[in-house]
Amino acid sequence: MQSWRPIMKRLSMLGIIVGAALITAAPFSLQLSQKHVVVSLDTAEARVGRPLTATSVAGVNRRVHRRAYRRAYYY
Repeated sequence: MQSWRPIMKRLSMLGIIVGAALITAAPFSLQLSQKHVVVSLDTAEARVGRPLTATSVAGVNRRVHRRAYRRAYYY
């Protein structure tokens, strides 16, 4: 029976590490009410491509023209 202890200790540590990695990597949130505690999985919505974002085509185009204008003005 003594030979199982180091193996079980390593497996339990591995389980703790994997569990902690899953908890930190997954976007969970707790929602508290007076009667219930609910754990929900959050979703992300990407907003890339809207006209006012910096990574959209319009935002990149504005930035390129602004930089070209500044370079022509100062140099």
